[in-house]
Amino acid sequence: MAWDEWEQLKSEAAARNHASMRLNEAAPAGGGSAGNGDLIVHDDELGKMGDTAYELRQKFGVDSDHARPSTFTASVDLFNDGLDMGAALTELHDAWNSQTKTLKDACAHISNHFDYTRAQHAKDQVKVATSMPVSKIDDYIK
Repeated sequence: MAWDEWEQLKSEAAARNHASMRLNEAAPAGGGSAGNGDLIVHDDELGKMGDTAYELRQKFGVDSDHARPSTFTASVDLFNDGLDMGAALTELHDAWNSQTKTLKDACAHISNHFDYTRAQHAKDQVKVATSMPVSKIDDYIK
């Protein structure tokens, strides 16, 4: 690509996107810019995402534990029989338990964060509603 072509592409891109430049965010649904820039929080959506994270944690906790007892028993039996594979299987068992705990903790953290966000948003809504003078509210209604 020639330098002139590069400069032309840069100027065309700047002309197309100068008013709608976004940093570190995905385009809103339907494309285009966010419009007025107001933060919109849908409490029901936050609740659904928090519930999904909690359900994932619960299901993964159960599903990831199916083979744990038999794996541990097999690793002990192999180790007692003098096979190095028993020690390796014990390491695998411990690593699996550690990783599943980390994933369950992450799901719990996500779920708790959504709960906190919902509660904080509700507090913010009350604060906005109670701190705005009635005369200002009348201005917005008219």
